[in-house]
Amino acid sequence: MLFNLSERTKGVISKRFGFAGQRETLEAVGQAYGITRERVRQIENDGIVKLKEAAATPVCQRIFKDYTDYFKNNSGLKREDLLLAELGGDNFKNYVFFLLTISNDFIRITENEEFHSFWTTDKNLISKAQKAIETFVLKLEKQKQPMILPAFLPASYAEISKNILAGPKGLYGMKNWPEVNPKGIKDKAYIVLKEQEKPLHFTEVATLINSSLLFNSKKNVISQTVHNELIKDPRFVLVGRGLYGLKEWGYEPGFVRDVIYREIKGSRKPLPEKEIIKRVLNQRMVQPNTILLNLQNKKYFVKTPEGMYNIRRA
Repeated sequence: MLFNLSERTKGVISKRFGFAGQRETLEAVGQAYGITRERVRQIENDGIVKLKEAAATPVCQRIFKDYTDYFKNNSGLKREDLLLAELGGDNFKNYVFFLLTISNDFIRITENEEFHSFWTTDKNLISKAQKAIETFVLKLEKQKQPMILPAFLPASYAEISKNILAGPKGLYGMKNWPEVNPKGIKDKAYIVLKEQEKPLHFTEVATLINSSLLFNSKKNVISQTVHNELIKDPRFVLVGRGLYGLKEWGYEPGFVRDVIYREIKGSRKPLPEKEIIKRVLNQRMVQPNTILLNLQNKKYFVKTPEGMYNIRRA
């Protein structure tokens, strides 16, 4: 295909599309030939016009037919990096990019704040994909939890969005959700606790993180590191000796004393011993004697003549 091009045009095309390695910028190619960026752009564009004519050959058309079938199997569009990896593997990505560029059958949409770069065979699919993604994002924001993709949103549409992402379990959610895009030990611990649906000791959390196939962790986390991370994160509440639950489950931070204080204050009246124990055990996994011991702290609580407990007023 390059045979009928001038040597300089061949060189510019080769460098710009990375036939010998990395694709080079207009600036770098210009410096190599001692010409301006704009002149490089002109040479490249002129070369592509001639290459589009050469692309009419039967060999190229057979390749383009295969690419067209690929797009049909992906609902008409595909994110660029995924497309190049699937069609070109590690060694031929640049050649695939070149062939897509010189064909009139394929349209490249450059990256912006909302979408990754992608290719399509139909301009009408651009607005269709955008509307489908926007509808799904609204649904996610309403449900506030990861979901399977709805029928109106093919996976290839979802892949081009910078706002939604497939999580470890294959469910889709907002990219900034920890259960979808876990970053570090704290997010992984959050996923583990959500999955178990009950408080866990930090050593159990570490074990589950290390054994989970969801995270593909190359290095095991240390249980004490888990403890150090969780105790600093407001999403987690220490509900017992080394036991952590999620604040979103209704647990409030603080010591047993603080829980007692909140319960009595919230009731706006003195509470009997049994009622306090019952309420505190809903918040903390401790022994009743621990609660009774905290109730004896006269700095914070006072026992009424009726045998009830109230907050000591300043």
